[in-house]
Amino acid sequence: MIFITGITGLVGSWIARELLAQNHQIIALKRPESDLSFIKDIENKIKWITGNIFDVAILSEAIQQSEYVIHAAAFVSFAPKDRRQMYETNVEGTKNVVNIALQYPIKKFLFVSSIAALGRSKHIEIITEENEWEDSPLNSFYAKTKFWAELEVWRGQAEGLNVAVINPSIVLGKADWHKSSTQLFQYAYQEKTFYPEGTINYIDVIDVAKITTQLLFSDIKGEKFILNGGKTTYLDFLTQTSALFDKKPPKKKIKKWIIALGWRLGAIYSFFTGKAPLITKETARSAQNDFSYSNEKVKNTFKFEFTPLTKTLERVCKELKNRYQ
Repeated sequence: MIFITGITGLVGSWIARELLAQNHQIIALKRPESDLSFIKDIENKIKWITGNIFDVAILSEAIQQSEYVIHAAAFVSFAPKDRRQMYETNVEGTKNVVNIALQYPIKKFLFVSSIAALGRSKHIEIITEENEWEDSPLNSFYAKTKFWAELEVWRGQAEGLNVAVINPSIVLGKADWHKSSTQLFQYAYQEKTFYPEGTINYIDVIDVAKITTQLLFSDIKGEKFILNGGKTTYLDFLTQTSALFDKKPPKKKIKKWIIALGWRLGAIYSFFTGKAPLITKETARSAQNDFSYSNEKVKNTFKFEFTPLTKTLERVCKELKNRYQ
């Protein structure tokens, strides 16, 4: 039995599909208010436990039935008002899952982290698994919480837990296009005029699921792997996506002073309305950055070939058109 947290999210749901395709049994955690719309195809194949990652009794009930744990639950936001919830979910929640896993003979604890947890620094040309965290204005609060969460996982290893960590880049797949990375597809669909000058490191969610299952059942422990299919510019990404939607691509590079004004106006909007701003200081900074992440370790270890971006975009755009048109 394999216990999965965050199974209703993009990454967790596709990991579950891959495991079910290999005839593994899954037990998963869901909240009473969880949206199961993106896992309707596999919902009845999963053993469900209702609760959350802060409920020690519920976690114990699930983990004691399991041989493996995949912790994919996380809260992603770049809005300052969400920082407390993000810290509690990403750090305290991970601490809870690790602590319970330590009480049982788990074969492996696999943590779904993020490339954000590797830290960012202008003087590093290519970021690898060996990159050491540095405090920097380039690191978002989300990045910090994922780094702190990783520390909890490594602490679990020091206390006897067999662990492995994956650090995916921006994950591309069919999901709610009002949330997270899938908003990029909605942006292209809406025929926005402007594009940022930065770059995107990306990976197909199906690739994430395949690598995760290989790592889970391997003898590898105590290691982390960057999962990154490649890098492209925002302009190239949005141009390709717009074409697949039969929409006009963005034509104008947004100037830095406009971005700076945008996040400040967004902060004012959020203050008076209580709603999340469309752009924050962190997302504005991220959209202008250009970082490269090495995928050599995962390619060499698993002899893995990543899905080409064109193939990923064709599939995801088709799926999103079928859902939202």
